[in-house]
Amino acid sequence: MENFDFIVVGGGPGGYVSAIRAAQLGMKVALIEKDALGGVCLNWGCIPTKALLRSAEFKNVMDHAKDYGFDVKYSFDFNSIIQRSREVSKKLSTGVTHLLKKNKVTVVKGEAKLLGNSKISVKLDDGKLAEYSAKHIVIATGARPKVIKGLEPNYKNIITSREAMILDKLPKSLIVIGSGAIGVEFASFYNTMGSDVTICEMQDRIMPLEDSDISKIAEDSFKKQGIKILTSASLIRFKDNGNSVTVTVNKDNKEQELTAEVVILAMGIQCNIDNIGLENTNVKTDRGHIIVDDFCMTNEPGVYAIGDVANAPWLAHKASHEGVMVAEHAKGLKCHPIKRDSIPACVYSIPQVASIGLTEQEAIERKSDIRVGKFPFIGNGKAIAMGEPNGLIKTIFDAKTGELLGAHMIGAEVTELIQGFGIAKTLESTEAELIEAIFPHPTLSEMMHESVLNAFGMAIHI
Repeated sequence: MENFDFIVVGGGPGGYVSAIRAAQLGMKVALIEKDALGGVCLNWGCIPTKALLRSAEFKNVMDHAKDYGFDVKYSFDFNSIIQRSREVSKKLSTGVTHLLKKNKVTVVKGEAKLLGNSKISVKLDDGKLAEYSAKHIVIATGARPKVIKGLEPNYKNIITSREAMILDKLPKSLIVIGSGAIGVEFASFYNTMGSDVTICEMQDRIMPLEDSDISKIAEDSFKKQGIKILTSASLIRFKDNGNSVTVTVNKDNKEQELTAEVVILAMGIQCNIDNIGLENTNVKTDRGHIIVDDFCMTNEPGVYAIGDVANAPWLAHKASHEGVMVAEHAKGLKCHPIKRDSIPACVYSIPQVASIGLTEQEAIERKSDIRVGKFPFIGNGKAIAMGEPNGLIKTIFDAKTGELLGAHMIGAEVTELIQGFGIAKTLESTEAELIEAIFPHPTLSEMMHESVLNAFGMAIHI
């Protein structure tokens, strides 16, 4: 049995970051991963989908080339677009391998199982068993797409996000079940590439976790692009037609049938807690995820759980931040628990969506007096010059203290803007600091300033 100070199970954005940070702190570290390093994020999630969406953005610009004074004739190779996304993932996964080697992290390829008492058994790739021990163990096993019972991935033309990234041809039509980040990103990509897309959502609006104003603008924008949207529609059944699938839903107490070549299941994720040996420990679970405290510690001494497996929000940057935190906590350093309201979320559809903190409705439920500011893209010089006049930036403040409670955006490049409000929340800035801050001109970021000004009756350009 080989002994380590710190063992991480899972090499995704939470696991490999945690392993590197622990190694930086002088610990002897091992990382156990059964698949490709980088986890779902680098290989089947965040990164390859952004590569696909970048191709869609490029096509979108060419489709509107005349608006910029160009006459463009073009064609595209769908398989080359898919291949490019795979190459991007491979490059970054290779980079993670280099970083782990550089930081002297021992990488073990195999399937891990907790044995309790600070021990782990690993079924290696060659079939042999090995045992390791460590004072600190981090569970970072991530999650997988949620599927409907009886409809496993690759069941004919009913697929999950993983298969949707490697289709061998562009489908003429597809139905996306679910309108969270994953659902709308795939709907946006395939619609832009030329597929006839329908989004089917059980809730009464798409992107139900976003602020209602943002959700409404997103729905209007998607519809203008040709995406069909069906809300308040609950699934009844699927029918395989050989080369297509018919989905029957309940809409307004009436059955309605939708048919498409491909159905993408985008109804959320399922944590990977099966067959990892939790039964050999005191680790507790609740509704499919591992229960942890503010420092991601489980009920088992010395065992942490981070990232998707430790509950929402299911975001790579949240996992990475937790990974750093647990490494520093294990080392005995002073660290701060993550504030859930300070974790930004991004959706890379066309248009992009980004948010942080409370929605207006959540703020109303928690606070008796709030101030809300809004500023549209149409009032911003840079947005007009870019040909991106559609969008909104919305800010929410506590009227009494000036605390920034939330910020919500939709429009071009908002995923790059949101961190400005992320820093503001981390620094516990009030409206006073944000109003006094000088924003450069001409930039999209000026809209952030105007939104804050608008919340306090001081907006200039609206």
